[in-house]
This record gives sequence, C-alpha cells and structure tokens, in this order.
Amino acid sequence: MSGAKPVEREITITRVFNAPRDLVWKAWTDPQRLARWWGPKGFSNPVCELDARVGGSWHIVMRAPDGAEYPCGGVYREIVAPERLVFTNIATDKDGKPIIDGLTTVTFADAGGGKTKLTLHTRGTALVDYAAAYLQGMETGWSQSLDRLADFAAGAR
Repeated sequence: MSGAKPVEREITITRVFNAPRDLVWKAWTDPQRLARWWGPKGFSNPVCELDARVGGSWHIVMRAPDGAEYPCGGVYREIVAPERLVFTNIATDKDGKPIIDGLTTVTFADAGGGKTKLTLHTRGTALVDYAAAYLQGMETGWSQSLDRLADFAAGAR
C-alpha cells in the first residue's frame, strides 16, 4: 500500500439461530445452501464453489443489486464438524488480484432447544489503498449475511 501502514479491521459477531447446529453447519459447508444466504442484503451468488475439507478451497462471486460483482475465496485451514470452521478469505479485483487478505473463524455451539450459538471472528487487511473503504463495511456486510442466514435457517427447518 504505497508506503502507508496497512489498514486492518477485526470484528467478532455472536448470534443465536433458531435452528439446530447440524443445519446451521450445513448452511456453511454445502454450496447450494451457502449460495442462498451469503453476502449483504440484496446480493446474489452466481458462483458458489466449496471443497469443504482442510486444504480445500472455496470461491464465491457476489453480485450486488446494481450488477457489480465481488469475487472472494480462500482455503479451509481447520474443519471440526459441526463445531468449528477456519478459513482464509481473500477478496480480489476483477482480474483476480488480492485486495483484502483475511482469516475467519466460525464456531457453532448447541444452545439447547434446537438452537445454535454461532460466533464469527474475522480479520481483514487491505492490500490496496481503495480496499480500506471496504473494511469499513465489514461489520455491516457480515451482519446482513447472518440476518440472511437466520432467515434461511428458519425456513429450512
């Protein structure tokens, strides 16, 4: 980043979902399910490919309501079904050049009564100057994704 100190952001979000842990886990590890809720409100995922195993990769192209596309992907570092997922998350530009380097950990705990407590911890580092602005929206984007996951999980019961 042209001599500037890299911009970094770290957030943790905890939510309780009205769905059993196995269902919430599958929503993160099955590409057809993940495609239905991933991304901010109004976004779709025309590309959603997962190889949910340690060392396996994932690739998603999020499409905004205005048609702009935001590719991202990474590699699964740790998978403990149905308790914990750790993966790199790299946002790229249209040419595949990384613009944000991130690492995300998601834990899934049985909250009793058919509910799941999910804790998402993610860190992102802007690799190019303009990506710093994207980091400012990181918490909103993840919160909206988790809202969509809650709606999906409630309807998938």
